Amino acid sequence: MAAKTEKGASQDGFTAQERAAMKERAAELRAEGKKGAKKADGLQALLDRLEQMAPDDRALAERVHVVVTEHAPDLAPKTWYGMPAYANEDGKVVIFFQDAGKFDYRYSTLGFQDTAHLDDGDMWPASFALLRWSPEVEKRVVALVKAAVS
Repeated sequence: MAAKTEKGASQDGFTAQERAAMKERAAELRAEGKKGAKKADGLQALLDRLEQMAPDDRALAERVHVVVTEHAPDLAPKTWYGMPAYANEDGKVVIFFQDAGKFDYRYSTLGFQDTAHLDDGDMWPASFALLRWSPEVEKRVVALVKAAVS
């Protein structure tokens, strides 16, 4: 049985309710007009990409999506080089997720572009390997996402 996060969502990915809510949100954005339609198209492209992933990769990407949308709601979901990504108001990618299957790697990657505010002296990590989701991993991802948009 899949472990649950503190909010009750499965670590294996989105619940049926979360999936339905995202589809409803995409429809709402399309109804807002051209700008909303662009956001909805970005969200739909991201969700479509998640559906193409292997189950383990998809579960990780879905949990990342939940964290980003909850803790960095101003970032717009989209795809970037075929990867789920989140862009700032200028359209520049801040955060991206690369599934292990994309390049046949042994781990998925959570990456940050130069628009992320992770600077720490003269050298800092800009990407992180993800093997499994756990409460500890979630805590670290939340902190990174918050820092990236601070």
